[in-house]
Amino acid sequence: LEQIEKVPLAPLAADLLSALTDDRRHQKLFDEFTRVVGRFLNDEQALATMREKIREELPSLFNLFRADAYLLKKIVASAGSLLDEVRADPDHPMRAEFDRFALGFIERLRTSKQYARRAEKLKRDFLGRPEVRALAGDAWASLRLFIEQDVNAPRSTIREHLANMFVEAGKHLAADAQIRADMNQGFVVALASFVESQKSGVSTFIADQVKRWDLAQLTRLIETNIGKDLQYIRFNGMIIGGLAGLALYTAERLFLVN
Repeated sequence: LEQIEKVPLAPLAADLLSALTDDRRHQKLFDEFTRVVGRFLNDEQALATMREKIREELPSLFNLFRADAYLLKKIVASAGSLLDEVRADPDHPMRAEFDRFALGFIERLRTSKQYARRAEKLKRDFLGRPEVRALAGDAWASLRLFIEQDVNAPRSTIREHLANMFVEAGKHLAADAQIRADMNQGFVVALASFVESQKSGVSTFIADQVKRWDLAQLTRLIETNIGKDLQYIRFNGMIIGGLAGLALYTAERLFLVN
C-alpha cells in the first residue's frame, strides 16, 4: 500500500481512460449503460418506486386523476424510445456529446490541479480505511502461501504456465526475425550502457582481488597443476630454437661460399 500511495492517481486514471477510448471502445460502455437504463425503465417495481417519489414531491398536481401514473408512462416510453434510437445510430448526437464529455474529463484529469487534489484525497481516504489495509495484508499472505505451496507441488500450476509462456515466446522469436533483431539491438544498447557505467568498478574489483593473491602460493599451484606442460613447452622451444639457428647458420655459410 505504501507504494500505491506514492503513485499519482489522476494521471494514471487519465492514461487508463485514454486507452479505453482507443477504437471508440468507450462507446461500447455507453451502449451497455443505455441497456441497463432501459431494463430499469421496464422494471415494474422500479416504476412503482418512482411513482411513489412523484406523489411525495408533487402531491397536489400529480395525484389529480392519477396523473402521476399517466405522466410516468409517457416519460418512460419516450426515454425508452430515445435509448433505442441511440443504440441503433452510431452517429447519434448523444454519442458525440458523450465523446466530448469523456475526452474533456480525461484532459481535466491529466492537467487540472483541482482534480489531482481530489483524486489524491480519494486515494488517501480509501487506502487509510482499516478494512482495506487488513484486506491487503490478508491478500498478500494468501498469495504468498499459494505460491509456496504450488512451487513445491509435484504438478505446479505456476511452473506449467511459465513453461508454456516461455515455449510460446520461443516460437514467436523463432518465427519473427524483426523481433529477434530488435531484441538483439536492445541487448547491445543495454549492455553497452551497463559496461560503461560499471567499468571503473569492475577494474577496481579486479585490482583488489589481484592484490590479495599470495604470489608464492599461486606459483606453487601453477607448478603443481601445469608444471609438466611448462617443462614440455620449454623443451620443445629449445629444440625448435636450436634447429632454427642451425638452419640459419647453414644458409649463411652456403651464401658466403657461393
